[in-house]
Formats: sequence, structure tokens, C-alpha cells
Amino acid sequence: MYNIATLNKISPVGLDRLTDEYTITDDTTQANGIIVRSQDMHDMKMPSELLAIARAGAGTNNIPVDKCAEDGIVVFNAPGANANSVKELVICNMIAAARNMPEGYAWAGNLAEEDNVKKTVEKGKSQFAGTEILGKTLGVIGLGAIGVLVANAAQQLGMKVIGYDPFISLHSAHELSNKIPVTNNMDNLLPYCDYITIHVPANDKTAGMIDSECFNKIKPGAVFLNFARDKLVDENAMLEALASGKLKRYVTDFPNDLVAGKDGVTMSPHLGASTAEAENNCAIMAADSLMEYIEKGNIIHSVNYPDCSMGDLNPDASARVCILNKNIPSMLGKITGILADTNINIRDLTNKSKGEYACTLMDIDSDVSESELKRILDVDGIIKVRVIK
Repeated sequence: MYNIATLNKISPVGLDRLTDEYTITDDTTQANGIIVRSQDMHDMKMPSELLAIARAGAGTNNIPVDKCAEDGIVVFNAPGANANSVKELVICNMIAAARNMPEGYAWAGNLAEEDNVKKTVEKGKSQFAGTEILGKTLGVIGLGAIGVLVANAAQQLGMKVIGYDPFISLHSAHELSNKIPVTNNMDNLLPYCDYITIHVPANDKTAGMIDSECFNKIKPGAVFLNFARDKLVDENAMLEALASGKLKRYVTDFPNDLVAGKDGVTMSPHLGASTAEAENNCAIMAADSLMEYIEKGNIIHSVNYPDCSMGDLNPDASARVCILNKNIPSMLGKITGILADTNINIRDLTNKSKGEYACTLMDIDSDVSESELKRILDVDGIIKVRVIK
């Protein structure tokens, strides 16, 4: 029996994926797996039995990813599970910005005391006249799961689209419309776009990437949409761009003390993934990832370890050995050498690496003793060894 702790409210549709081999609990002290949404885990003491953390969403900045890797805790996310939800909100807010809907909604909502509402509307509506997005140019910074959907949807609505992503994946390149140009230099995007939207992960490398230099280069009167993370934008520089008139509007899903109430800032209360469909999809992917790793050692959609999968355990094998280790030379040879010394036959094996870390999966033809496991753990660079039967 495995204990799965939940932090935040997790969709029951996802939790229902867990089989009778799992117990759901709020107690993390004995957890084998944790499913989390937005709760900050950086100061949390991780239990010794913890194998994996699954983030029911895409961003993992609320999880100590690097520390987990050092401790042999695999961190999963749910890429693409909430992509359609965010895409729809971005498109919705882009059109709302074009038509000055935030101001229009606020003005119309205060008409209850008017003697003749219809007359007042006809007299005052011209102040909210906007523009169409048809034929306008949208710049999409970051062409991951969400960025690609936004770019394609905007093109289908008749917009010109320019994509920016120096590290676009093969999958994203395949999914992106072949009519959308992609650049690896933001200078080819910023001066030409009426609207700009950002969809990149938030980390130390991307923090503040949209700075005063970027705002100085944008097309005058542009609208900037941020439904990724607030830390990606230097918001002091953004406010200066608004005050100077260089930026027409900043639309963000991340209200904070700095931007709240500022002229030209439109805020939504972090609604990007707040749809029933997105919450269900994220929870399903999180639960499936945990079960796949706990029961089979397979790693799919991890952010701190490589994807490494051998499917189901070979029915003719006695066990599967799952090893997490530092990605250093000769490691695989040392592991297989220890098993060879004890006459354990390896029926099947796969080894994958990503950055500093690696995973080895082996289906073997006989049981492994505690002493043999200890020999593997004694190898410098080995982080965790599990035997799955």
C-alpha cells in the first residue's frame, strides 16, 4: 500500500485514477508520493519514504526541484494539461484589450443610478471604441505547449503571428503552423507587434527577461499580455513604459502590490488554469505519473530527471531495478559489473541522462539481496536504488 499526500485541493477526477494500492492522505510525514498545485514546498521537510512529487500543472517554481534531485525525489509536472485553458484566456483578454472591454464593463456596471440607462449608453459608448485584431500582428515569446496553441489560434483569427523561441522542440515545431515564422532574436519581433504574449518557464535564467531594453524596442502603443509568471517581467520597467505611453496596456494574470490599481494595467485573479477541464487534466496526468513511477520505475514528464521508460515489467523477469544517479562516466559499467559479479542476469536495460542526473532501469532474472543493493549504493554518485516486483 502506498500513501499519496495531497497539498491544495486536487480534482477528484484525477484522484480517482489511483487504484486500491493507494491511500490518499493530508499527512505528508509518511508519504510515498505528493500531488501539489500551488502550495510552496521550499521550506517543507521531505519524508524519508518520499519517492516523487507530481505538480498538477506546468510550473514547478513552488517546489525545490534541485534539492529533490539531490535526494532522489523525482519531480513531475503536467505539460500541456492546462494549455487549452490558458490559450482561451489569452485570446479572450487580447480581444478584450483591443475593444477596451475592461473599462467598458466598469463604466456600464455603474449605470444603475442613471435615469435613462439606454440613453446614457448611446451617448457614452464612443469613449470605448476599440480596434479589431484582424490583420494585427501578435508576437508569441515561447513556443511550448501553450505558446503554440496561442499562435495557431491567433493565426486562425486572421492575425499575423511571429514566434520567438531559440530552443523550440521538435514536437512544438511540428505542431506550429508552417505559416508562422520563428525567430531566435526578439529584435525581430518586438518592434513589429501590436500585441505580445509570453509563455516561457519561470526560473533564474528567465526572471526579468522582459526589461527596460525590451520595452524601449516595442512598437509604440503595443499591448503586452503575461499569463505565464509575473517574475518574467521587470514590472517597474513596464510601469515606466505605460507612463511614457510606449506601452498601451499590460494585461496580467498575476496581481500584486506593485501593479494593482495602476493605470493601463488589466488584471485577472490567476485564472489561467482555473477551469474544471484543466484541473481534471492536470490531476489525471499527475496521478498517472506517480503510479507509473512508483509501480514500474518509469519516468515520464519529469523536470529534474530524464524521461526513462521500459513499459510494463517483463512477465518473465523476477524484478525491475530502478537506479537514480549522478550523470558521471563509467556509472553504467559499475552497476552492471556488480550484478554480473553476483551472477544476476540482466534481461533488459535502458539508461537515460539529463544534465547532472541519470536513470537506469533493468529487468533482471533473479532477486537482488540487501547486500547486493548495498554494494550498488556504495558506488560514488548513486543516489537511490529501488527493486520493484
